[in-house]
Amino acid sequence: MSSPETSSPALLPMGFVDLLPQEAEAEARGIAKVMAVFGRHGYERVRPPLLEFESSLLSGAGEALSEQSFRMLDPSSHRMMALRPDMTTQIARIAEVRLKDLPRPLRLSYSGDCVVIGTPGREGERQIAQAGIELIGPDSAQADAEVIALGAEALQAMGIEHISFDLSMPVLVWTLIDESFAGTVRDNLIHALDRRDAAAVAEQGGELADLFLGMMNAAGPAERALELLDTLTFPERLKGHVARLKETVRAVLRRVPEVHVTVDPIDFRGWRYHTGVCMTVFALHCREELGRGGRYRAGAEDACGLTLHPQALLRVAPPLSKTLRCMVPAGLSKKDLSSLHEAGYATVAALDDEADLKESARHLRCSHIWQDGVAVAL
Repeated sequence: MSSPETSSPALLPMGFVDLLPQEAEAEARGIAKVMAVFGRHGYERVRPPLLEFESSLLSGAGEALSEQSFRMLDPSSHRMMALRPDMTTQIARIAEVRLKDLPRPLRLSYSGDCVVIGTPGREGERQIAQAGIELIGPDSAQADAEVIALGAEALQAMGIEHISFDLSMPVLVWTLIDESFAGTVRDNLIHALDRRDAAAVAEQGGELADLFLGMMNAAGPAERALELLDTLTFPERLKGHVARLKETVRAVLRRVPEVHVTVDPIDFRGWRYHTGVCMTVFALHCREELGRGGRYRAGAEDACGLTLHPQALLRVAPPLSKTLRCMVPAGLSKKDLSSLHEAGYATVAALDDEADLKESARHLRCSHIWQDGVAVAL
């Protein structure tokens, strides 16, 4: 006898959901708005595959994706393949191999689904839609600011107001941890920093405890954060990263002064392939993360990118207006159909000479009916 788990056609694996007509339409229209913004600024669209060989997808910077990747055996080549949990490293591969002869800076955009394993106990969604940009070639605060400015414009195109970018430099924290701590102390310190537990950081941080606590205290609005960073003494090898964080903050404030900018020097979340300034996107009226990006190495090149999460954007954006549906008789002329489509209607055609077109329109959830040469509201 089949168990309910194997017999129910509605059962889906944890973290996977169906998007029904209105949800799928909203996602498609939202992605189209975002991608249109990127295209207007010269970012050319590419589409990497959902699956790649494990040896290429998870090599180099892709090693940081290994623990989040589903794997399967290719029945043709008998080689292991991996489903992408993130698209950034794929864009880096395309730039390095397929587009190596194009002039730099190289501006690329993308959209598609990714599949992630998730963190044990906090799996959440496993199939995640992404839409983003990568600016490959230049290593400058102005390039960082361009990526952030376009992200802000994309959110504004969705009707999202009060946008906030939280800037960080994870390499600061990771360098201090990797060079000075090991074993259980290292693990405890990472846990304490992640939880913002000042007492535990003071206990586990050793000679660097004061620096970690100072970085933690500096988190907040950009101008205040920069002032507090100036009071901290960083190792000589990290001073260039601190200066770059400050330079990027000022470039962003000049480029998009209407956007709220914060700095969190202690934030080290995200993929370990990031090598410089990172950014996380929020709307001030919502705690959900809307996107994330940062600076990394695309093969032998510098790059900066931003990935937005369309489903998260839709949860904070004003609801998109519903498409009006107009019931039309069978055989309506192409001219009349075109006029309805240009006016924004979706047309639902009768499949035969139905006697009661109005009743059919109500049955098929139409808002209008074609009558005497015009769309009439029901």
